Amino acid sequence: MSRRTEQHPDLTDPRIGAPFFSTWRVGTPERQRQTVEAIGSTWARRPWPAGDLLAYHVYTGHDGSTLMHYSQWTGEQAYESFVKAHRQERVDEIDTAVPGIERVGLGRYRRYRSRERAAGDTRVPGLIVTVRVDFESGAQGRREEWVDLVVKAVDDDPAGNAGLLSAHFHLSTDGTHVLNYAEWESAEAYDRALAAPTSEVWERVRTYPGVKGSTGSRYEHALGLVPG
Repeated sequence: MSRRTEQHPDLTDPRIGAPFFSTWRVGTPERQRQTVEAIGSTWARRPWPAGDLLAYHVYTGHDGSTLMHYSQWTGEQAYESFVKAHRQERVDEIDTAVPGIERVGLGRYRRYRSRERAAGDTRVPGLIVTVRVDFESGAQGRREEWVDLVVKAVDDDPAGNAGLLSAHFHLSTDGTHVLNYAEWESAEAYDRALAAPTSEVWERVRTYPGVKGSTGSRYEHALGLVPG
């Protein structure tokens, strides 16, 4: 069976071969809440679909309209098998409870590297920030170098990023972008980091060749599901 957990996911679990992120638009904060509850109850009434699904987490967007989904699979084939056998019945039940959900799309990734939290740091993330950085056509090979530069910029300014607990950089399998999933102590800590003076390394990050643009979103962890 499925079991709810309050714990945030471990994005560095070595068993994860296929991390997936997707977004749903539901329209209002009340519909966000209703959809999260519908997901939880729908999954609770069914057996855990596969041993290859390690965990499934849902987040509410600070925009009051969206939900982000993060699922940890051992491989893409396991996910495809789930889609064929189990996904539609869950989708139908959720849509019956909350009609009109817009499913924006599914992103497939591989995790490139992480800036993990310091040893002994037990703070619970109060804010999850995702930043999608798009790259120009033909610049796929620059993504790893750009991530390395971001990690250097963060490491060079530990005081300015004191509220950052961890950051996990994922490369899209279609070669178009990087997705950074970052855990922050609070929204206030993130705002302070954004307002800090810009360093030379951060300027290099922002003007890096091949970067086309970026989009950031703020979330709170709303639901965690793991095998029961």
